[in-house]
Amino acid sequence: MFILTKFQDLIQIPPHEFYKKSRDSIEDKINEKYANKIVQKVGLCICMWDLLKASDGLVGFGTGNVNVNIEFRMVVFRPFKGEVITARIKGNTPAGIYLTTEFFDNIFVPETMLFEGCFYNEEEEVWVWLSGETEIFFDNGTVVHARIEKETWQDAMIIDEKKSKAVNGAKDTPTKTPYSIEASMAEVGLGGVEWW
Repeated sequence: MFILTKFQDLIQIPPHEFYKKSRDSIEDKINEKYANKIVQKVGLCICMWDLLKASDGLVGFGTGNVNVNIEFRMVVFRPFKGEVITARIKGNTPAGIYLTTEFFDNIFVPETMLFEGCFYNEEEEVWVWLSGETEIFFDNGTVVHARIEKETWQDAMIIDEKKSKAVNGAKDTPTKTPYSIEASMAEVGLGGVEWW
């Protein structure tokens, strides 16, 4: 679920931050730029793990900023295909179930990847699994196990264009996210943690 990923970048430390230790300034700039951000084909960056290399700082002409070339590792959230994760049900729709891990909300279980015998209860607005004579509900807030099936990447530039077209009245487009995950709850051991 979590991996260490190596990055290289150039950061700038402004003069008003020279009172900090160099390492603290570098770490602050890395976390400011990467933490809680999606990096295409990498995943959701959580925080800096360690600093591998840092060049001597060079003062930029006119600004006084110190430019530092760095190499560092980040803790990144990117579960692999087939991995079973623990999440919480965030919402039910006729199309499927949305899950959250408290820090990542873009996990979706489509209706085709639920147990055989599942149906959507329109009145309760919840998915129900009919197991023999027992009805088991996929209530919001239920802690579940889900298996990762696929991930989808969207270019942020394309997403921004679609949003601007929707705002300008071109057409109503569904909200897309840069990184989303599709999961399954259709096997023994998956679904509600308390069920098994």
